[in-house]
Amino acid sequence: MTFWRMTAQIDDIRVLLAAVVQAGAPSAIATLVEIAGSAPRDPGAQMLITQGEYWGFLSGGCIEADVARHGREAIAEGAPRVLRYGEGSPWIDIKLACGSGITVLVEPVAADDPALAALLAHHAAREPALWSSDGHARNAAPCDDAPAFAWNGARYTKLFEPAARLVLIGEDGAALAAAAIAMQAGMEAVLVTPGGPDVPPFAGLAYHRSAPAEALAAIGIDRWTAVAVLSHDREDDERGLAAALQSEAFYVGAIGARARLEARVAKLRGHGVSAAQLARLHAPIGLQGFGKAPREIALSLVAEVAQAFHARSAASRSAGESISSTAPIASVSQ
Repeated sequence: MTFWRMTAQIDDIRVLLAAVVQAGAPSAIATLVEIAGSAPRDPGAQMLITQGEYWGFLSGGCIEADVARHGREAIAEGAPRVLRYGEGSPWIDIKLACGSGITVLVEPVAADDPALAALLAHHAAREPALWSSDGHARNAAPCDDAPAFAWNGARYTKLFEPAARLVLIGEDGAALAAAAIAMQAGMEAVLVTPGGPDVPPFAGLAYHRSAPAEALAAIGIDRWTAVAVLSHDREDDERGLAAALQSEAFYVGAIGARARLEARVAKLRGHGVSAAQLARLHAPIGLQGFGKAPREIALSLVAEVAQAFHARSAASRSAGESISSTAPIASVSQ
């Protein structure tokens, strides 16, 4: 290795794809469509390739540079390629450390491809979409109930859900650290600080200065959104927390001592929160085993939110249910 490939950590290619499309540049999408044996990534993992860069990873660093080379050649030729690495591969000089075999479909896509425009429109609107391609013809259509990925040997389908979004109510060190960690983890982050400074603390962070309940209404809390209250004992926080529990949010949490939880629950009942809605509350917030320093609180929170998001999405897809019909893994701590 001669350099650090920081772009390897990118998993969801849609934000990058939007920038490439806006620039009018051709690109190639490489999709892991099949594995034989164990592999570092599941089918459906993708890379985005342009003439000058590539993002994502398909096999832990073993094949990515070669896939990028094929992607650029596919762009130049205007034709897709099906690549086989590891077991059954014609390239014996490229080894997979896991000893498996994987198949990758590399497809060139024009910046004005209507399917790309549709996929990115659904992404911007926070709507789930089913992407389908055989390498030549692509389609993106609204879809709320489909397997995460499927491949029939000629065409694949991939369900693109809206990105996980974390709304943080607060202004202290834990809130700021959680926003930064969430963004680094690929989540959309929103900070709600009533009466806060005129500008957000750092670039790329969505920001609201209104009262929490008003801010949540303006944001629009969907079932791919988590809400965490990290401020302390403000009356408008309880109204915001009540609004979050009455929304579709897949996760709702609040910081605070266990000794004050009963009083908080009583206030929430006073705001019309039902027993079933209260059962969704994570309080105290975050995974157990972390300390009380701001960054430790933030890390435990973001880890808990990521765990709930992936567990819920996986459970709903495997059960063939709409995500909105399943409850998050949450309870009121006693």
